[in-house]
Amino acid sequence: MTTSLWRNREFNLLWTSQTLSDLGDGVATLALALLVLVQTGDPVSAGLVGTLASVAQLVFRLPAGIVVDRFDRRLLMLTCDSVRLLAFTVLTVAVFTGHASLPLIIAAATIDAACGALFSTAEDASLRSIVPIDQLPDAVARNEARSYGAMLAGPPLGGLLFSFGQAIPFLGNAISYLFSLLMVGAIRKPLQAPRDEDTPVKLSEGIRFVLTHPFLRMLMLIAAPLNFAIGGVIFAVIVALQRGGTAPAVIGLTETVIAVGGLLGALAAPAIQRRLGLPALVRTICWLAVALLAGAALLTSSIAAAIPLALTVFVGPACNAALFGYQAAITPDHLQGRVISVIMMAATSMAALAPVVAGSLVAAFGAPVAILFFAGAVAVSAFGATFGTGLSTAGRTDRAPALTE
Repeated sequence: MTTSLWRNREFNLLWTSQTLSDLGDGVATLALALLVLVQTGDPVSAGLVGTLASVAQLVFRLPAGIVVDRFDRRLLMLTCDSVRLLAFTVLTVAVFTGHASLPLIIAAATIDAACGALFSTAEDASLRSIVPIDQLPDAVARNEARSYGAMLAGPPLGGLLFSFGQAIPFLGNAISYLFSLLMVGAIRKPLQAPRDEDTPVKLSEGIRFVLTHPFLRMLMLIAAPLNFAIGGVIFAVIVALQRGGTAPAVIGLTETVIAVGGLLGALAAPAIQRRLGLPALVRTICWLAVALLAGAALLTSSIAAAIPLALTVFVGPACNAALFGYQAAITPDHLQGRVISVIMMAATSMAALAPVVAGSLVAAFGAPVAILFFAGAVAVSAFGATFGTGLSTAGRTDRAPALTE
């Protein structure tokens, strides 16, 4: 009988460590922007910090896959936590002593983002080593709940701590990395299968594996437009509300409502997955997302637009858990890092364009047309999931085949 995921010592150590890290990141992200605004009064400089961090994360995504498949994953995660602990300790001291310059703030943010790309790839690649195959979708769902919970709690906590003292949020983030370091160090099981150290690790192997596997090709076709559309619709709604004179506090509530939807969806994901096989689940979620996003186009003049968005995000974790849980099951361990990095690169690269596309469409045609455009992007995924052959090779998520390396 398989041990409950809640009793899986290694997974719970890793999950708890990253719950703290995600919360610390949420606290620090807002605090970094506030710090730059307080010091310079320049919103462009504040935006530059976030942009450079996003670029760093994107740039390091593909190399991270190679590194994760080449070196010991636990050592890599410990190294990332140590570097981030050092970076935020230095920033904390600099803020406390009044020496936190803009270059130092940018350096801390970009180091954090680069290490985050490497750590998250190593963490995702490690799941298959510490979680039984039939529990991988549930493990991914719990990770989704962790992310949405941090998204919900991090920014308000960051603002509160910043009001008590400008250095406090960064000290809190440093402490979160210290706890993560200790918990990852306490994991006993190996986080990868035995490897031949003399075998070259090439990115092309990961790309080839993704492109030649029908399910993984379908995964990219589904994940990339969904991420692109959700990010674009959220931005379009925010712009529409701002243009309509909605109070900033109410606009901020939009993202809170959406985050609550994601958190509740992550908690419900295991139950949803048990009721449907992977193909039916993904097809249903894709078409439901098309309908919900299109419905948001009718509500752009009020905060009510957040409701269909929250419902869309609610069904997202079940889809992600099913898709990425199965991906972890079918990908050989020695390719996990590269396959994850290729898929995530495809998904996040497209999502990075969403604000620009949304802003341009809203300016030219208005928010309803912009939102319908993004609903159309999800329809591409829905058609692919319905008429493509990739999902038909998957079977049920709880019956993923064991693989030889």
